[in-house]
Amino acid sequence: MKLDDAAARLEALGNPTRLNIYRILVRAGEEGLPVGRLQERLDIAASTLSHHLKALVAVGLVTQTREGTTLICHTNYDLMRGLIDYMVAECCAESSCPPRLPKSSKLAA
Repeated sequence: MKLDDAAARLEALGNPTRLNIYRILVRAGEEGLPVGRLQERLDIAASTLSHHLKALVAVGLVTQTREGTTLICHTNYDLMRGLIDYMVAECCAESSCPPRLPKSSKLAA
């Protein structure tokens, strides 16, 4: 992954509303969520949701498919894993310490 791509994706997730949208979609799994259900869960205006989804789609973190009249939002899990891998790839590269996760982290288990 290129530095500019990682920066754009992290910038998109740097907005609290977009991060919340993304977390909901990650939790939804491969089947994703219809935009209407996402809007209900967030209790935000359709135009606001559209604005934030556009930013997530633009950087590739979210994809959308149409089923009839319903627009379904999906997490791009491969890209998410690539971004995480990019972030930890150089962990402790200039140190002899192994990377550590907090004990409270689910990843540490």
